[in-house]
This record gives sequence, structure tokens and C-alpha cells, in this order.
Amino acid sequence: MKTIPDFDGSEIWTIHTTLRERYGQNTEVQLADTQINLPTGSLWCPTVYWHVEPVHFVVFKTGLSSYRCNFFYNENEQFGTGVEEFDNVSECIVTLLQVQQNHDEKS
Repeated sequence: MKTIPDFDGSEIWTIHTTLRERYGQNTEVQLADTQINLPTGSLWCPTVYWHVEPVHFVVFKTGLSSYRCNFFYNENEQFGTGVEEFDNVSECIVTLLQVQQNHDEKS
């Protein structure tokens, strides 16, 4: 039984708009469900995924207005933002993109 609602139209619009501002073009996103371990146990969470070479990004919806995110280059190089959970999808996406950009600038 699914207890976490899917990303709604407003959340998807926010993600698309933020990615268009960041990359200057439309970025294809994929919707999925991902099983993740939360303090309350293992749950299936609605997920948004996109890939901008060479980086993969995921945002997990963990509650009505709760989001977690990370980015990765491969299975051995996975990174978070340092924030366990966001209560705003826009803040989640912007922080994720900023942390990833800072990571690339330091590398």
C-alpha cells in the first residue's frame, strides 16, 4: 500500500522550471518509485530522476511535503547535500544543484 503521494503537477513544474533555469534548456526527468530506508522503516517513495552527463540526480518524496536528494557519478561516488530532509521541493532542488556544482568546482 502506497502511503506517500506521487509528485503533483506543481512539484513537477517547479522541478522542470528550476532545471531549465540551471541548464538553459529543457531537461528530461523520469518518474519512478524507489525503496529507501527511513527512520520509520523501508518505504517505497515517489522519485524524480534526471541525468546531465556525467551526473545522475534523484529526489525522493518521503512524505506529503518532505524530500531527500542526492547526486552520483557512479555507484562508488554518491553524494548528498548535508541536509537530511527538506520541506520544500524548490529548496531541495536548488540546494542539490548548488552542492553538485560546488563539488565539481572543487574537483
